[in-house]
Amino acid sequence: MKITTEQPKIIVVGSSSIDLVLNTENPPQPNETVMAEKSESFFGGKGANQAVATSRLGASVYFIGAVGMDPKGQQILRNLVEEDVNVGYVVEVEDVATGTAYVIAAKGVNSIVVVPASNFCLKPQHVAEAEKIFPSADLILVQLEIPMDVIEYTSKIAKNNNKKLGIYASPAKKLSTEIIENATFIVAKSNELSIIFGDEPREQILRKYPNKLFVRDDTNSTTYFNGTEMKYYRNDHDSVLHKMGMGDAFTAGFAVALCHKNDIDDCVKFGNDVSLKVTKNRGSQRGLPYLKDIE
Repeated sequence: MKITTEQPKIIVVGSSSIDLVLNTENPPQPNETVMAEKSESFFGGKGANQAVATSRLGASVYFIGAVGMDPKGQQILRNLVEEDVNVGYVVEVEDVATGTAYVIAAKGVNSIVVVPASNFCLKPQHVAEAEKIFPSADLILVQLEIPMDVIEYTSKIAKNNNKKLGIYASPAKKLSTEIIENATFIVAKSNELSIIFGDEPREQILRKYPNKLFVRDDTNSTTYFNGTEMKYYRNDHDSVLHKMGMGDAFTAGFAVALCHKNDIDDCVKFGNDVSLKVTKNRGSQRGLPYLKDIE
């Protein structure tokens, strides 16, 4: 794994939110009320998570997204600025709340309900307004918590500018053939492959996208096909403590390693190392490592 002296420029087009985490002994069953042991609030949203992660790993990061004109939106913007993320292309939307995620954490399992709110106000024209920064970018990252037409438009800009495009395909939605073709790499959860790619056996799907599709699960393992053989890499604690944000952390680490022109195996290992770090702290962003923490 090598880190060059050049600072990669990464554009993240995606979501941001405030995450409210409710810690319970057991998850509520239908028609049941449970008492939370405590509630906690964190910065989140898959786009903002990846923006913060890549910034901490030494990239120069631009974030394109949408927040509401409310206190939560202002908190998100301040946090991103403090994390050295450029927010000049973040849209502030009137009369729509900032995105929120509600998380029930019980016995190591998270159940998450996302209210997209302002994130679904992001439009292709907002990306078009930032088009001048794309020619100098090294890589563009997107996730699926924003409208699909924004993702389609962003993928076309990436292709037209001959730029690498990384997709974290979560929450899972079916991806068009064009988006898949335009992507440099796609990260997906193992239990969501059929939603994204159709109902085929897992190995068959992996073989169709050598060195492009990277399948993840909660044990911090990554499976991919390198064109010759199936590859599997895993590193985890005896107990993975906090699973929120692992996919975002992996995607960010993989992206930064790729920008520094590492081979795929090293990109996967670096992504896994970054993902492992985030499990030590509650909240998707709090545990994200700095480059010095990995090196």
